[in-house]
Amino acid sequence: MIYIHIPFCKQACHYCDFHFSTSLKYKEEMLHTMQKEIDMRADYLTDKKIQSIYFGGGTPSVLSPTEIDKLIGHVSKHFEIANDAEITIEANPDDLNPPKVKGLRQTAVNRFSIGIQSFFEEDLRWMNRAHNAVEADSAIKRVQDAGFENITADLIYGYPLLTDEKWVANMQKLLDYNIPHISSYSMTVEQKTALAHLITQGKTAPMAEAQSARQMNLLIETLTSNGFEHYEISNFAKQEHYAKHNTSYWRGNHYLGIGPSAHSFNGSSRSWNIANNASYIQKLNTGEIISETEILTLEDQFNEYVMTSLRTMWGISIPYLTERFGNGTVDYINNAVQGFAEKGQLKITSDNHICLTPEGKLIADHIASELFLLNPDS
Repeated sequence: MIYIHIPFCKQACHYCDFHFSTSLKYKEEMLHTMQKEIDMRADYLTDKKIQSIYFGGGTPSVLSPTEIDKLIGHVSKHFEIANDAEITIEANPDDLNPPKVKGLRQTAVNRFSIGIQSFFEEDLRWMNRAHNAVEADSAIKRVQDAGFENITADLIYGYPLLTDEKWVANMQKLLDYNIPHISSYSMTVEQKTALAHLITQGKTAPMAEAQSARQMNLLIETLTSNGFEHYEISNFAKQEHYAKHNTSYWRGNHYLGIGPSAHSFNGSSRSWNIANNASYIQKLNTGEIISETEILTLEDQFNEYVMTSLRTMWGISIPYLTERFGNGTVDYINNAVQGFAEKGQLKITSDNHICLTPEGKLIADHIASELFLLNPDS
């Protein structure tokens, strides 16, 4: 699978710490450089059949359909894109005007990830989102009217303005639109963001852990009772609408990341590109190294598998641990899960998988860190 990072946004959301620029001055040069990176790194993936392409960012929807199409076409010069490949574009509602949606219909894009976050105007202003509440509504309708059915929408919970009543209303909007996939995240405060600064200055309230837990439970109850599977901590899907791309991440498949700050993974190592647009362009065009690489020890590979798989409804496969890491790791993890199982936060299924319970999902990151291995059996 291939991830393409588009490092441009119209404006900065207060909570965001992803790499992007609000200046489009070097957009054309950036896209040309990204095509060069595809040429240079085409051998990174040994499997040349691509099952998914994901345009993330930043805001990929600031690109024109022609620019998106060119990047997909460049991928196809080096890889075989499967007939049923999932090709996703992240989009802000304000970008999804009629010409843009009509143009994207002529490309290979077949899945939209729409960053709604909230349907309430005051919430969107608090987040400093580029779109308004009317655009949140109209964008979904426009994409559906154009014939796109494979749609996911993002919502955020756990921030001071969001009452439980507003939270239920946000979820109900997506249910009314019959969206087949919903991603939802608790608001987090990242260092060096505008949100962190506003909290430090006392201009907005800090996030409340109890509110976040309560609204996560409301999320799970509401969506699962409406036919969604809670297949990953932050992701819910109707049957057969799991995100192919993200599911591949969680299951440890290999991927190539293109663009500044993009990450790549080939099983034995992880690399990440420089997170600076000007340096990325300059270094790649002069043949300099644009990424750092970390060779993954057996310990790293074990811990990464635990961290990603535990977040999913499939959980940690004990048979896989035995085959990949040896009996010693199985003995270790059986002991490590005992305390969490006694508290009702983990369970071992009949087919020997370790899965989170509803209570465990509230502290998934903590549980994963407690299961990490220091000396894997090699």
